[in-house]
Amino acid sequence: METKQTDCNKLKAPIRCIVKLGGAAITCKNDFEKINEDNLVTVSSQLREAMMMSGSSTSAPVLDMDWSKRPGSKVVDADPKEQQQAVDYNNFIVIHGAGSFGHFQASKSGVHKGGLTKPLVKAGFVATRISVTSLNLEIVRALAREGIPSVAMSPFSCGWSTRDRNIASADVSTVVQALDSGFVPVLHGDVVLDESLGCTILSGDVIISHLAAHLKPQFVVFLTDVFGVYDRPPSEPNAVLLREIAVREDGSWSVVNPTFQGTDKQVEISVASHDTTGGMVTKISEAAMIAKLGIDVYIVKAATEHSQTALSGKLIDKIPEDWLGTVIRYVS
Repeated sequence: METKQTDCNKLKAPIRCIVKLGGAAITCKNDFEKINEDNLVTVSSQLREAMMMSGSSTSAPVLDMDWSKRPGSKVVDADPKEQQQAVDYNNFIVIHGAGSFGHFQASKSGVHKGGLTKPLVKAGFVATRISVTSLNLEIVRALAREGIPSVAMSPFSCGWSTRDRNIASADVSTVVQALDSGFVPVLHGDVVLDESLGCTILSGDVIISHLAAHLKPQFVVFLTDVFGVYDRPPSEPNAVLLREIAVREDGSWSVVNPTFQGTDKQVEISVASHDTTGGMVTKISEAAMIAKLGIDVYIVKAATEHSQTALSGKLIDKIPEDWLGTVIRYVS
């Protein structure tokens, strides 16, 4: 079935990058609803630098846009003339996972399986949205404190829905309008209505794949809590970082760096019992779909020099020997 869409050809400027902030990278995954403040601050700073247009000074004073008077936030008493000197940003879209937010509520209620007529599922729908939107607000605030004109966009509130867990309706025009107005849209994995199941979870990775297909960014970056994709869970002894994965026209993929003897190397992936979105399995699958479009995908550890390099776009031309991460790209 076709997805209901809005014409996106009115986008004024090409999309530079879609960034996925992995839930495990920006939250403390073993602590219920706790944000990894250090990582979030570093990631926000790196995003600001990456978003600055060439020619703009990254050392220019930051206009704090979080005026909530919370600790660490303040209303900037800037000179009116300085306020007229707006900073130009590359077109970026930010999408984040839930990490220690939302997954517990979704798993406890089974909201990802549907059945909205059941009281527990309906309660879980509400509870999950409260959790993920509260995280979304904190991420928007962190970006705003870096002077990034970020705006929250929840898929459910924007009318996104699914049918048998596949996207059925997604009004991308709201994202386009925000970009054209000079804002950075910040979306997240969300609970949405499903035409067949009643409701389900729409993961951030699926949202990225969908937006990439319609908006054609120059590249996509997944920021995670590990250095990239490994041939087995990275916590296991002798786990090998897969530096480059090639995706073919039929969607199949193989590891090209490092080289392995024998047949195509596959990866052994584990998914946490509370993860209702598929974890790394979904991430690799969606990344391969994006790569098929001719868009490079970089999976890299957040808040490191390697993530800064990926966000800057320098990997488009050449992958440095000392760069740690996984590149997923299309090969004809």
